[in-house]
Amino acid sequence: MIKNKLLLIFILIVALGVIAFFVRPDKTQKDVAEKITDQVGNQIEEGGILDELNPLSIEELKKENYPGSNFVIEQTLEPGSNYNRYIASYKSEDLKIYGLLTIPNAQKPQGGWPAIVFNHGYIPPSEYKTTERYVAYLDGFARQGYVVFKPDYRGHGESEGSATGAYGSNSYTIDVLNAVSSVKRLKVNSQLALSVAEGSEVEESIVNSQKIGMWGHSLGGFITLRSMVVSKDIKAGVIWAGVVASYPDLLTRWRRNPAFTPPVGARRWRDVLIEKFGDPVKNPAFWNSISANSYLKDSSGPLQLHHGTADSSVPIEFSEKLDGQMKQAGKEVEFYSYPGDDHNLSQNFNIAMQRSIQFFDKNLK
Repeated sequence: MIKNKLLLIFILIVALGVIAFFVRPDKTQKDVAEKITDQVGNQIEEGGILDELNPLSIEELKKENYPGSNFVIEQTLEPGSNYNRYIASYKSEDLKIYGLLTIPNAQKPQGGWPAIVFNHGYIPPSEYKTTERYVAYLDGFARQGYVVFKPDYRGHGESEGSATGAYGSNSYTIDVLNAVSSVKRLKVNSQLALSVAEGSEVEESIVNSQKIGMWGHSLGGFITLRSMVVSKDIKAGVIWAGVVASYPDLLTRWRRNPAFTPPVGARRWRDVLIEKFGDPVKNPAFWNSISANSYLKDSSGPLQLHHGTADSSVPIEFSEKLDGQMKQAGKEVEFYSYPGDDHNLSQNFNIAMQRSIQFFDKNLK
């Protein structure tokens, strides 16, 4: 009898503890999600179930909505040769994200302009500025009659939020997916120079929502591949020197420059994930679940890859392997290697840009 009473008391205490955990006002939804992830992670490390709740998983990304928002023109910049330039902002998870927007200065084609969402590579967030770097890249696409938008990512420049990095968090990918939706919503309004759509009615769409492509360099290539297996809105992708390997290959085949340090207060993503979920040998299900390479059959469009053989930042084998994986998945892919060239394709910039433009023209125009 005493034992039964003690057992009932114990069960009551546990039940009250569980209720208190979920109703305490100081426990945010994020706290609860992290607690659940920790619990499921422990089950995985013990050979248990797949962590479908982990926010890094591709399936989790697919479940969410990315509505974006209407653009706000924050600043009108000096125009390019045949296009207008703006610093614009949009919303991603209630964060205000800035970016560089270009719009052709010509008669808008019927149905709207094709567009390219431009994902930049790693730049220390504290050094990042919206209008600096990748100037020639953006100019190359903008002059060819594309609306181009280069999102800054959260924690970069004036963008709100913390710079989490791309590999241990889906935050940057979420920002880019919201950028795609925002680009689709771009309309003629009083904030834009009237010459961008001469003869168009106010509130008329500027972008053809069926003709949106994505370009990415290095870290931006990782985001591009990830975005294309999640969103059907991206009709074609081009990746230069992309970090496009699976997570198991990122762990074993790639190391960042020893001088690289994560943002203040952040731990290296490798250490965090291995500590929580075990290495790929012990727990392949988890590592495959967070790798875009496991979902290439879902890729939303053809892909073009560029990589220099002398790239000291990202191994060319990543692009070579993705080329084979895309073909195995029955997907259209083009791969160009550049003997002796570096991470930025400095020696072959013009030919790589020409190939990229031709690829987008073929698939978006």
